[in-house]
Amino acid sequence: MKTTKSLLKLILTILSICLFSINAQAQFLKKLGKRAEKAAERAVEKRIEKETEQKTDQALDSIFEPGTKKKKAPKKKKQTKTNQDASSENSSEISIQSSSSDPAIEVYRKFDFVPGDKVLLYDDLANDFPGDFPAKWNSNGSGEVVTMGENRDKWMELKSGRGTYYIPDTPDLPEEFTIEFDFLTTGLDNKTSSTTTFGIYLDDNNGFTTKKNTAIIEIPMCQFIDIGMVIESWSNGKRTMRNSLDMDIRKTIQKESHISMAINKQRVRLWINETKYVDIPRLLPNTNITSVKFSPFNFRDGVDKVFIRNLKIAEGGVDLRRKLIAEGKISTNGILFDSGSATIQPQSMGIIRQIYQVMAQENNLNLKIVGHTDSDGNAENNLKLSKKRAEAIKNALVNIYSITPNRLTTEGKGASEPVGDNATNPGKAQNRRVEFIKQ
Repeated sequence: MKTTKSLLKLILTILSICLFSINAQAQFLKKLGKRAEKAAERAVEKRIEKETEQKTDQALDSIFEPGTKKKKAPKKKKQTKTNQDASSENSSEISIQSSSSDPAIEVYRKFDFVPGDKVLLYDDLANDFPGDFPAKWNSNGSGEVVTMGENRDKWMELKSGRGTYYIPDTPDLPEEFTIEFDFLTTGLDNKTSSTTTFGIYLDDNNGFTTKKNTAIIEIPMCQFIDIGMVIESWSNGKRTMRNSLDMDIRKTIQKESHISMAINKQRVRLWINETKYVDIPRLLPNTNITSVKFSPFNFRDGVDKVFIRNLKIAEGGVDLRRKLIAEGKISTNGILFDSGSATIQPQSMGIIRQIYQVMAQENNLNLKIVGHTDSDGNAENNLKLSKKRAEAIKNALVNIYSITPNRLTTEGKGASEPVGDNATNPGKAQNRRVEFIKQ
């Protein structure tokens, strides 16, 4: 009897284990099925996401770099070129360099900064030694010249978190002038304070006094939150304006940038690279501005770092559009080319854009573009170079802004018509110019 009961218990135990095992397997298979289903869903989501990103990238490419995603043309077999073929090839090369197929040129196609023509002050730190405070500058803080990058370019590091930096021997500044400099930061991260800023001061004195008659633009360095650029104006020691401009420039200031400013009487405009961030009609107090000062604020010692170089202040920056319409002729030194070539530097597109705006408004206006060089080098080569540069500007107007080609003619005069002394660097800079003449 006991044996029968024990056997029965054993059978029941085995059946329970089997049932539990079957149930567990069923649950496992059910979970496995759900996991497989979710895995399939994730795979579909990832595929859709990838395709969406590709479509988005293609759309952005078509906006910012038109033509770069087109199918490649089949390679042509090499042919022996005649002199005429070679000349045609050179002309085509200039067209490509100046057309919208160049991403750098395309980015700057809406850049409307016009640099001043007459350089009042320029410092590239060429005569300063690394480790020294730059000779032309003054500060109530500390700083030094450092070299950076593969080319060992010289920069001035502004090392004090609350100092003021400026060049005391700046000439008297006119009502209309421009400021340009290269700007670089390192060390900025999520611990950089929300009060860390880089201030640009347009001031009425050549000392350390500020906020008497002053216009201020504060560029935020903070990374963990979007803080707008601050503008401020002081007149007779009283603050007359302060506002924060809503813009996110955190990524922009994480890499090397070029800052351009145009001062036209009381109006102040500021660009970082090709984008205009500030345009205030009456930011400057109604007084003479005599100095440009820089002031880093609340930088962490040895962590947040800021550098500047190639400071240039130039008289001019006037609206060339009105002058061309009124006088029928303008001459500018503001269209820059790579040394010894007809490749237009992208930052020069502001002037070309103004020419386009005039031609778009005045449908019957035809222009002759005349290139000039300084006297350095061979006269024949200078003549050819001046012609190529004039042609490059024409190609930019045609290919980027769709101006009808027969509305533009070109001419090169080399160094035959100087307006400055070719024995001096300032004179040479004046002679390297482009004229636009109404026909």
